[in-house]
Order: sequence, then structure tokens, then C-alpha cells
Amino acid sequence: MKQPENCKYTPFEAYLRKLAETKQEVILTFEQIDRTMPSPLPKSARTRLNWWDNEVHSGLSHKNAWLNAGWKVDSVDLEKERVRFVRS
Repeated sequence: MKQPENCKYTPFEAYLRKLAETKQEVILTFEQIDRTMPSPLPKSARTRLNWWDNEVHSGLSHKNAWLNAGWKVDSVDLEKERVRFVRS
């Protein structure tokens, strides 16, 4: 689902799209993700695993960001604040 241009997560989607096509997985800290966007991830991203699921939902632009870019969340470590993405 196409993101609005002013969406908070559009820069993160662009970041993921720019990763080399040969890269099949990437592990990012929440801090690294925060740096790609105009404002940090919400508290729910840091406390709720279901925030990171791969279910397509028209109202959840954060999920559309990685799905649109061709990635899926493979695992999340809330304690260490990092996410493993794999090419979908």
C-alpha cells in the first residue's frame, strides 16, 4: 500500500529500498531506525511485539514501510531493541 509522502515512515521505507539487493537480511537497532525518520518510534514499538508483525493493514503505515520496500520482520528483541528484517 502506497504511503502518503508526508508519512513519518516514508523515509524508513526509502532507507530499506536503498539497501543493496544482494543483502538478504539486516539487523537494525531501534536507534538506527529512529535516525532514518523525522521523529522516533512510538513507545508501542518498544513495548509490543505485535507492533512489528507483518500483517498488511491500510491504517498501519509503519508496517507498510517495510512491506512496501520488500522486507519482512523476522524477529524482534524488545529488550535489546533490535529487529531482524529479511527480504520477502
